[in-house]
Amino acid sequence: MSRAKALQYYISARLLLAPLMIWTIVTVVFLLLRATPGDPVDAILGNRAPEAAKAVMREQLGLNKSLLAQYFDYLGNLLHLNLGNSITSKGTSVWEIIQRHFPATVELTFYSMVVAIAVGVTLGMVAASRPGTSIDVGGRLFGIITYSLPIFWVGMLLQLVLSVQLGLFPLGTRFPLNETAPQGLTGIYTIDSILGGNLSQFLTSIHYLALPCLTLGILLSGIFERMVRVNLKQTLQADYVEAARARGVGERQILLAHALKNALIPVITVLGLTFASLLGGAVLTEVTFSWPGLGNRLYEAISVRDYPTVQGLMIFFGVIVVIASMLIDIINAYIDPRIRY
Repeated sequence: MSRAKALQYYISARLLLAPLMIWTIVTVVFLLLRATPGDPVDAILGNRAPEAAKAVMREQLGLNKSLLAQYFDYLGNLLHLNLGNSITSKGTSVWEIIQRHFPATVELTFYSMVVAIAVGVTLGMVAASRPGTSIDVGGRLFGIITYSLPIFWVGMLLQLVLSVQLGLFPLGTRFPLNETAPQGLTGIYTIDSILGGNLSQFLTSIHYLALPCLTLGILLSGIFERMVRVNLKQTLQADYVEAARARGVGERQILLAHALKNALIPVITVLGLTFASLLGGAVLTEVTFSWPGLGNRLYEAISVRDYPTVQGLMIFFGVIVVIASMLIDIINAYIDPRIRY
């Protein structure tokens, strides 16, 4: 089979598997929410609410129907792209919640990934190019420590030191409450402030972004540091690298022009999935820093057992991860000819 046909077959298979993966996510989310203990009606109205009011609420939520009927009703709504309406925010659809809060999550995720890639790839390259040295050992320790530290603990510690004691950064939120936030089509403050030509708003947005992005980015950088270091060390021992050394090619050129490209192939997969999972809601980071993104909104919805919001956001996150995974597989198939389905 030619490479073009094999690649076409691989892509077709991935496209056919995507709906099955999404259906699995939908089913698991639906069943898990109904398997959790407690009554969402009691969580919303309280234990002392009249039974008549509880019955009306159960009918509105469809909880008076059988589990199978609820499942098929929910699948029917999803086929019409209807994620439902929030219970706690009356009159607000889940799509409106996504539209309102998703740009904040995108902004936090993007800048955190920039920090993670810059720190992780740089440290991984330096450690791999000096095997067995104290720099290599330091790189390994950095990867282990950053991977194991809980993000909420690091976030609160940095808030205590850098925000409360030193006053270098704000404690939380996305923009000062007493100032007008950037207005624009994207909802991403740094982009909207640039498009609006407002330098003051841009600098303020960066100031509020800095601490949560540094916290999340540095803790994620350990993953990329370890992967780059391991893959780059193996690549530097490959035959074509030895052949390049024999031809008199400099170590810097070998590292950047030959070895790094091949070493980054598995990193691309992790990079894409990490980015997709963060888009799916960096819940702990957003809650710790009071960041008004989808992760924080999901946490609030779980706290009050807001079924439609939790289901809608989880499925939205799941679709993002499935699409990102599919795109990463296709990109890797183009980059690496060895990949076959």
